[in-house]
Amino acid sequence: MFDTAIEHKVLIKALRENVFDAMTTAEGLDGWFTQGSEVDRRPGGKILFNWVEWGVDKETFKAECPILEVVIPERLVFKWWSDHYTTVEMDFQTVSEGTVVSLIEQGYADTKEGRHRCLECAVGWGEALTLLKFFVEYGIRY
Repeated sequence: MFDTAIEHKVLIKALRENVFDAMTTAEGLDGWFTQGSEVDRRPGGKILFNWVEWGVDKETFKAECPILEVVIPERLVFKWWSDHYTTVEMDFQTVSEGTVVSLIEQGYADTKEGRHRCLECAVGWGEALTLLKFFVEYGIRY
């Protein structure tokens, strides 16, 4: 196991419930990040992220992520990658300015491919949390 974890934090100037719903419901995800996603928001459920013509390369792909833990509106833990699962933990903390979203992803294989994926996802999570912030605060969709 690769012992380095991806860690990000972002302040979103909005109610915790609104931020949590934007990340943990199909309607919320489709508002800023995906198209046609599905969410069964309970332990044992899953998030099906569905991207259609995403990004500069216009890629279309899906990620099915089993949900391990949900505490509405405080915490979401799920598995990521279908061929080598990592664990993503997201905590949503109310602060005077709004909500701090803290993310940790860990469990990458200590291989060339595992380290590459870790770097790729470190950048991707930073982008995703910024997109989430812009959507919740300003209604902007990429």
